[in-house]
Amino acid sequence: MQTRKGQSIEDASMQVIEREIGSHSYSGKEWPIVRRVIHSTADFDFARENAIIFHKDAIESGLNALKAGCSIVVDVNGVAGLLNKQNSKNFDNNIVCKISDPEIMQQAQKENKTKSQMSMRIASSDIDGGIVVIGNAPTALLEIIQMIKENVVKPALVIGMPVGFISASESKDELHKIDVPFITNKGRKGGSSSAAAIVNALYKLIN
Repeated sequence: MQTRKGQSIEDASMQVIEREIGSHSYSGKEWPIVRRVIHSTADFDFARENAIIFHKDAIESGLNALKAGCSIVVDVNGVAGLLNKQNSKNFDNNIVCKISDPEIMQQAQKENKTKSQMSMRIASSDIDGGIVVIGNAPTALLEIIQMIKENVVKPALVIGMPVGFISASESKDELHKIDVPFITNKGRKGGSSSAAAIVNALYKLIN
C-alpha cells in the first residue's frame, strides 16, 4: 500500500504525463495501461500511436483471469519484484518464476534450449489459463508462442515486452500472428519495468 506522500508523488507524475502527452489514440481502458508504462520508464515514445498494441480481447481476458485467481508467470525475478504484492495477495494470484530452479540448467542442456525457454516449459501448468509476463527474454516469448501453437497451453493473456537487440522485435511480431489475447509493443524497447507496469495497471482497472 502506498504512503500518502508516495501516492501524492505518483499522482503528480501522472498529471505531468497527461499534460505533456495531450491527445492520443488509445481507448479509455488502454490509456491507463500505457500511461503506467510511461510512468515506470519515463519514455514518452510509448504514447505514440500503436506503440503499444492490444489484442481486442486482451484487457477483458486479463482482468477476468486476475479476478479468478490465475497464476502470473514471469520470465525473470526482476519482473516479479516490480509487481504489487498486495494486489496479487488480494486476488490470490500466485507469482511464478522458474528461471532460478535448480533443475532448469540441466533440463535446458538436455533439450538444447535456453534457461528462459525451459523455464516456460516447466511452468506450463501455471501458464494454461494464466497470465504470462515477458520483460527480458525474447526466447521465452518465442517458446510461449510455440507452446500455444502446439496446443500445450492456452494463456488468458500474454504480455510480451522483451527488451534487446537479438530477436526482441521479431518475437513481438510473431506474437501478433497468434489469436491469443496479448499486449505488446513494437521494436526493441521493453524490459521488466514496462512489463510489470502493465500488470499493475490491470489491477488498477479492477480497483
